[in-house]
Amino acid sequence: MNRNRVLFAVLAVAAAFLFFQAGWAGQAAPGGKSGLVSDHYDGEVYFNPVVHPETGKAGPEPRRGFSRWIWRWVMSDRWPRWPEGAADPPGPPPPARVVRGEVRVTPVGHATFLIQMDGLNILTDPIWSERCSPVSWAGPKRYRAPGIRFADLPPIDLVLVSHNHYDHLDRPTLERLAGTGVSRAFTPLGNGGLIRRTGIEAVRELDWWQSVRLSPEVTVTLVPAQHFSSRTLWDRNHSLWGGFVVSGPSGDVFFAGDTGYGPHFREIARRFGPIRIALLPIAPYHPGQEKEAPGNRFPGVHMGPAEAIQAHRDLGAGLSIAGHFQVFQLGWDGFDQAADELRATLKKRNLPAESFIVPQFGQVVAAPRPDRATARAAAGGA
Repeated sequence: MNRNRVLFAVLAVAAAFLFFQAGWAGQAAPGGKSGLVSDHYDGEVYFNPVVHPETGKAGPEPRRGFSRWIWRWVMSDRWPRWPEGAADPPGPPPPARVVRGEVRVTPVGHATFLIQMDGLNILTDPIWSERCSPVSWAGPKRYRAPGIRFADLPPIDLVLVSHNHYDHLDRPTLERLAGTGVSRAFTPLGNGGLIRRTGIEAVRELDWWQSVRLSPEVTVTLVPAQHFSSRTLWDRNHSLWGGFVVSGPSGDVFFAGDTGYGPHFREIARRFGPIRIALLPIAPYHPGQEKEAPGNRFPGVHMGPAEAIQAHRDLGAGLSIAGHFQVFQLGWDGFDQAADELRATLKKRNLPAESFIVPQFGQVVAAPRPDRATARAAAGGA
């Protein structure tokens, strides 16, 4: 048994209780309680609008045993050993801006991407912290440094926060951004209060399919994700989760946030058309999960490489960039496993390797020129 994991489990529960008691959970009232009506909110919690095999209907999924997951996480002897933290040098400073019609994406690591398009700079789920945890001295630790130095960031016009998990909504990083003058963020319902307390004042909470104009030519839309939310043991699904589509003269860029595979990808493609760039998570996942009982894997709230490739095809994406791998060890996949399986699955399905790339953190990825025929070919005719 790993003593560090036992210590973290005990401390995380204690810290979560203290945070909750002190009001640090910081959730605004859920959408329904604040007068907003949502077809994926039952008056108490938000839920994924898919039919659950256990119940045969849409609605809140049966409560999964969090304590059982913690116990399995602490006691499991199958937890893979990741290498010592990599000392990768950071990438060069990104350009200050890109011109209208151009889009560049710089993977920083995990779910943090710098999207530069149509003269705007957008940062997704920013985390420069050493740990994704309620506390700075325990919890999952970074294995790879951020691909860009924080000081090298260009002026940020907007922060997108997909949901409230600690590896996506990192208070210390948001506070640093607020200190540099960043004042605007978009997030799903229920997360606004927590973000405002970091010093970012202009926070817009959105429901799925709600759009906000960021500039005269660029619009941001919150789109569904199949996931959940929580920052303590008591607030599960009290705030919403989602992904974002940023639409402008340069096309549509889709940031998935954290999500399992589901029908929402085809619906996004139906509403927006082929996506120019998709930023898709490929971990954590349970290798060989088709051989495992459902209770031994993440049931529909994360994607592995094969599911991410299917999402790429559903979206008709001209280019997909992998995220959510090799930074924080959050599942039972090995350090290189998700990236290696992604490449192998692309080859097995006769899809171009350049259509879904495993990025080098800190290196700018320039989007290919949008071409519907190319996008359909890259997606295998999906």
